[in-house]
Amino acid sequence: MVSLWNRHKDDSDREGSRTREDQGSVGQYHEPQYREPDERTRLLPRDNPAYLSPDDPAVSPYNLWSVRALRGLSSLFLVLSFIWWAFLLVSIFVSPPMMHTRGSGFFSFAYTTLTVGYLVIVLLFFSVPSKPMTICGAILSVFLLVDMCIILGVARIRVEEGWVGIASVVWATFISIYAILQNRYVAWGKKEEEERLTGREETRRPLREWLTVLIATIIMAALALVSVLFTATLILRIQDASLAAPGKKYYVNGDNYQVHLNCVGKASHGTKNGEQVPTVLLEGDDGPVEHTLQPFIDNAYRNGSIERYCYWDRPGYGWSDNAPSPYSAGMAADALSEALALAGEEGPWVLVSAGVGSIHSRIFASRHLLEVDGIMLIDGLHESYLDQVGSPGRGFVLWLRGILSPLGLDRLAGAIFNGRSREDRVIGRSAYQTAKVIRAKLQENLVAKSMTSSEIQTARHVQMADTPLTVISSGVETRKSEKWRKSQEELTRITKNLKNWDVVRGAPHEVWRTPEGRYIVEKRLKQMVKEK
Repeated sequence: MVSLWNRHKDDSDREGSRTREDQGSVGQYHEPQYREPDERTRLLPRDNPAYLSPDDPAVSPYNLWSVRALRGLSSLFLVLSFIWWAFLLVSIFVSPPMMHTRGSGFFSFAYTTLTVGYLVIVLLFFSVPSKPMTICGAILSVFLLVDMCIILGVARIRVEEGWVGIASVVWATFISIYAILQNRYVAWGKKEEEERLTGREETRRPLREWLTVLIATIIMAALALVSVLFTATLILRIQDASLAAPGKKYYVNGDNYQVHLNCVGKASHGTKNGEQVPTVLLEGDDGPVEHTLQPFIDNAYRNGSIERYCYWDRPGYGWSDNAPSPYSAGMAADALSEALALAGEEGPWVLVSAGVGSIHSRIFASRHLLEVDGIMLIDGLHESYLDQVGSPGRGFVLWLRGILSPLGLDRLAGAIFNGRSREDRVIGRSAYQTAKVIRAKLQENLVAKSMTSSEIQTARHVQMADTPLTVISSGVETRKSEKWRKSQEELTRITKNLKNWDVVRGAPHEVWRTPEGRYIVEKRLKQMVKEK
């Protein structure tokens, strides 16, 4: 009996011992590992031993507070970039204080547009980082860095773009580098969270995510291509900046910008009447005067028909900077007056102009009544056509061309396939493709029906009645349009001293392009200069 009781006791003791051991081992297995909470343990339970499914919404890089903070920083950069973009958009039409650039203004706007677009893409595809996006972003960053070096290193481009352009390209470069680092950091956070919550890095991508990556890659490749075109266009600008101006450049309008002025021939004193021989002052049409009127007048100078002439580039054309907006024909006449004064040129003048340049010459004449000895209008534009110059449709097309001009598609094609030279781009037939000329035409469009129209009406009222006047009209244009013929007839009455009105049969708008047109223009010019 005693032995049975002792045996039962020993069995109970052994069972209790095993139970305590088992309880101890179980308790040791479930004992929590206490540590300070961090960004990886703050959002999910710390005592959850089970792995989650890879498709569980909780498996996200947004679990990391640093990733969420990075997204907030990107949103802040987008807001700042958009505000800067809005300022640059306004400055194309009206130059805010301290924001005028002597270049076109379209380049700084283009770089900021690229920056805003890049940040939008970064935020849209924030949680789906991919290697193709990183590669395209790296290409974009390299070319933006090259652009920044060009703008900072080439004096002419640096002056034209000013602090506004420099700040825009530096900001674009910074954002491109930041986006690469962000993409890599989010990819790391995604990997870390997958390993922690699922036990492995997720290598699968659902179809929806593959489509997202594909779309992001295509957009990023397009942005990278845009940066390549920007760089190629800047390289053309480097070549153009090396073309030396034949005359001198003068700061005007409170040293806001420079205009190019050149005078050919020596000033002569005395004629058969004992009076000073006037200097011919040229005003070009809607292109560089060096490509239109100046070569013909230079030929007349070499033939001895005139003794001296001066010409200038209106703001935005040739070697002249762009002026602040708004900018009217009267403001251009004031800039020319200031440049002539700085050059020590005092006249008297015989004003020779063509096309829209006739508007500028007539305003200049009204502000220099005693210095103008004659006016020659070669198929000049009448003020009744300012409605067409200032039409909204034309303005929109010019604005759109300006926005696209930093891509340089037409200039690059001309340089690569047609062998266009820097002379052709600066003062030749391709000059209309440059952003500066487009900006100048846009400025002309914006004020044609308001400021310029008012200035030319005032000029007509104060014009000296006895100023000698010669009008030469295109036979082609007058035959094509009755309105144009009547407007040419109206121009013959801007003074009461009409010397000649010639309608050159078969001559186009640029009358001097035909032999008969050259003969008549040079003949009338010689009469105005030497037989006054």
